Amino acid sequence: MNKISRRQFMKKTIVMGTAIAAFPTVIARESQAKNIAKVVVHPNVDNLRVVGITDTAMTKAYKSVSSWAIQDKLVVSKAVWENIDKLACSLAETGNPTEAWRSIFIKPPGKSWSDTVVAIKTNNIALQHTRSAVMAKICHTLTHMLGVSPFNISIYDACHGSTIRKNTPFSGLPEGCRVENKWGGSSSLTSIPAPWKNGKEKSKCLKHLVDGSVDILINIAMCKGHSQRFGGFTMTMKNHFGTFSPSPGHAKGGQDYLIAINRTPEILGAMDKQTEKVLFPRQQLCLVDALWASKGGPGGNPTHQPNFLAMGVLSPIVDYQVATKFRGERMGWQPNMKMTHRMLTDFGYDEGDLPAGGKIIQL
Repeated sequence: MNKISRRQFMKKTIVMGTAIAAFPTVIARESQAKNIAKVVVHPNVDNLRVVGITDTAMTKAYKSVSSWAIQDKLVVSKAVWENIDKLACSLAETGNPTEAWRSIFIKPPGKSWSDTVVAIKTNNIALQHTRSAVMAKICHTLTHMLGVSPFNISIYDACHGSTIRKNTPFSGLPEGCRVENKWGGSSSLTSIPAPWKNGKEKSKCLKHLVDGSVDILINIAMCKGHSQRFGGFTMTMKNHFGTFSPSPGHAKGGQDYLIAINRTPEILGAMDKQTEKVLFPRQQLCLVDALWASKGGPGGNPTHQPNFLAMGVLSPIVDYQVATKFRGERMGWQPNMKMTHRMLTDFGYDEGDLPAGGKIIQL
């Protein structure tokens, strides 16, 4: 079995600023993963690489069970920003932060950066939410390093976002960034692929993703517990229960629905209908904010303060690695491996494909 190497990915690298030709979403192969083709979404970065950092300097004091407002005051923005740049460098395998971010974020063909539209999915359910410093760093990276207009950046949670501006008044955002709350909610029907209902049904999704008006999608997730049917946790994949209607996910076949919505063009990017190749990658970054985290959930305050951040580009790989290596091995919160393993196999991978001996690459 051949592993995907950095060199193999870089051979597929697309020169920045030029029109992007179709590149493979999938690579045909036979494996233990039910002979499912490997899903590949990013041409510049190893899709299986997940990087993480633990640094107590990212907070001023230890207060594990605390409100978002208290957490936000305890966060040291300078340390968080520096560490997110370090994660980007490790993810892109370069020592230069600007180079790293220009590898991770790909400008849509035919557009300038100032015209590029970016959506950031945040998790606003219950009491655990993205800390301001994390959100602000990603937004400032887009505006100051790449040239995205702040007026073209929208922060949303289409299901639980009605109180974002009130309950999580993010500080330090570039002036003009839009906190959209629910942004109209999940209102547009779109087809959902297999395995959910054999790919023959539709569900509702955020219309800005269905109509293609969003160019780049960024997924900033919490690190919380959840039902065992979803693996016992909620992170980047389940974060899109606030992009798509969550209702089918809580009915029979909900696990299939979770997998399937994360295989849609709305998340991965527009695809060739015959070859299922991505024409342009939409979800270009997945970040797990585990400065605070919890064994249980999704409700309630956090139970622990790990001072940990993780990053990757392929959502199911990020979730598998953080669930097994961080939540399981480090925190002792063992996931339901039957469902968690599907985050590899349903996207065409198994443990032997993962780099660094299957571990999160720690900085």
